[in-house]
Amino acid sequence: MTKVAEPISTKGERASETPLLAVRDLRIEFRGKAETIVAVPKLSFEVKPGESFGLVGESGCGKSTTAMAIMGYLGATGVVAGGSIRFEGEELVNAPAHKLRAIRGRRIAMVYQDPMSALNPVKTIGAQLAEVPMLHLGASRVEALDMAAAMLKDVRLPDAGDMLKRYPHQLSGGQQQRVVIAMALLGRPSLLLLDEPTTGLDVTVESAVIDLIGELRRRYGTSLLFISHNLGLIAESCDRVGIMYSGELVEEAPTCELFGRPRHPYTQGLIDCIPDIGNGKHSRTLAAIPGHIPLPSERPRGCLFGPRCAGFRAGLCDRPGMTLEPVGERHVVRCVRWPELEVAHRELPPLSGESAAPAAEITFSDITKFYHLGHHKTLKANEAVSFEAGKAEIVALVGESGCGKSTLARIVTGLDRATSGEIRMAGENIAAIEASARPKPLLQSIQMVFQNPDSTLNPSHSAGFSIRRSLKKFGIRKGKAAIDQRMRELLEMVRLSPDFAARRPSQLSGGQKQRIAIARAFASDPSLIVADEPVSALDVSVQAAVVTLLLDIQKTRHATMLFISHDLALVRHVADKVVVMYLGKVMEKGTVEEIFGGATHPYTEALISAIRSTKPEGAERNRITLTGDTPSPVDVPRGCRFASRCHRKLGSICDREPPPIRRMSATHEIACHIPAEALESPRHPDEASDRS
Repeated sequence: MTKVAEPISTKGERASETPLLAVRDLRIEFRGKAETIVAVPKLSFEVKPGESFGLVGESGCGKSTTAMAIMGYLGATGVVAGGSIRFEGEELVNAPAHKLRAIRGRRIAMVYQDPMSALNPVKTIGAQLAEVPMLHLGASRVEALDMAAAMLKDVRLPDAGDMLKRYPHQLSGGQQQRVVIAMALLGRPSLLLLDEPTTGLDVTVESAVIDLIGELRRRYGTSLLFISHNLGLIAESCDRVGIMYSGELVEEAPTCELFGRPRHPYTQGLIDCIPDIGNGKHSRTLAAIPGHIPLPSERPRGCLFGPRCAGFRAGLCDRPGMTLEPVGERHVVRCVRWPELEVAHRELPPLSGESAAPAAEITFSDITKFYHLGHHKTLKANEAVSFEAGKAEIVALVGESGCGKSTLARIVTGLDRATSGEIRMAGENIAAIEASARPKPLLQSIQMVFQNPDSTLNPSHSAGFSIRRSLKKFGIRKGKAAIDQRMRELLEMVRLSPDFAARRPSQLSGGQKQRIAIARAFASDPSLIVADEPVSALDVSVQAAVVTLLLDIQKTRHATMLFISHDLALVRHVADKVVVMYLGKVMEKGTVEEIFGGATHPYTEALISAIRSTKPEGAERNRITLTGDTPSPVDVPRGCRFASRCHRKLGSICDREPPPIRRMSATHEIACHIPAEALESPRHPDEASDRS
């Protein structure tokens, strides 16, 4: 069952003024034989007892390097070349190894972005968890296993006794992350470092993990240093926030103050990049930050953000020795023009919408995909999936991992065949035709943009190679000169210089690689683009630029798009229609306004409630926390597939019978036993709690 979390309250009382962790003028260098890289030139901040401090910035700004310096994990070439790191009054810089070993794991612990990097694949969960109290608390093995089982219950993992016997690969991503959190908390640390702890997790799993960390923080009085590029998550999890740029702090303030009145242009830019659940693409366009973080060897004089700042003024912003200036109580900013720029807010014009419903470009009718596993077992990846996408429409497929989104994408692109059902495109059923058997015009008309652009680009060839290859394969242009000219046009279309064609993928940033992948996808002039999590691995600023670019190109080319994502705020901004899937079935489908603005399926309601917001009013939403695991696709429930986790479950009918289709409008359908009028009526916040 589920429970509805209490509204997240305003941050608590001001913590003690004596810092638990004090970082002063920290300078971190990586020294090689040929050169020395200054990763962090000068950084200062502090974390108070019981406080949650967020460190935010784009990739390459030095967040994780700072965390590794605190832990003493800079490796053979990393050196703290200056400054101080004091923890509970003790200096950690140049501390002897035995002292650091006594502190690490016991008084300071860390939760990493990838839980598998912290778990040993050949040891059971119990053996790994028991090491912590045995090493740091002097517990016996029996006592340590008892403590481990109790901590697994604290992090809400079911059947702790069975969980202790499992190996890491037998757990889901969310379960692995909970085990890593349990491992970090077993030593009862005073400070917990969290380095992107929820990246790659489903929105519902992320919500549960973050709520769990907050609950455990309150229970054990642990201070948090929270590193993330997810501003919504930081806004709802931290008391104070520091914004890092190119190795230095450019702004620091209490959370509400920083997100309510940001003063540094970089902070304002990051906030402008975030999709707003209250606005779609027809009311607002994301304002991406131009340029990129400079390399350590290319830092400019004066303000490091100067080359990317619209408010840059020569002779003022390029003066050396720029310091943090007080703005208000506990609010500092590194900008000489902040009084003039404090009200600056970039807003780009929205995309114009289409008034008439477009003709169908691709139609899915009862698509089913079963995988026979032997021993009379069948995995039901998709079952009776039906929807359509109109010409130049963007249809978003959303749902947790394992819901069947990517399987559907594989069938559309010919990487797999449907077991039954039809996918009609240009009058032809393509559901059972694999790519190898598809005619060239059909291959040309359907292209894909992958989550990881490295899976598209050959590391042994230049970035221009894949674009030229697509142009040549589909006969878009004839002759080397014409192909090269079209390639240059495509690069300009994705706002890259033609010079990028000669670069190898290893010489490109993540955003540049994804732009090349988009150029390659549009090289064949497709009528359908399948975008599978195309920006989930990118920084918020790069994500905004790529999304805006993708929308612009899609509209100009009148291409239809299937947009697969677990980011509901991004879906709200991008999509025209939304299809919500759970365990291979469609739970709900409708226009983006119907999904986000009216009656919804209980599962959709939970997904939307899990969205984190940077706006103060967003933090007051009732959050629905889904408990329990998704049922196995090999043994699907007989009734509603969401029944075991539903916070609005009516009773045994939900377990016995498949739900009827409630037609809320001509375009909006919900598969649920709850009557249509009850789905439409607003519910009291405590209703779900009462039924739990």
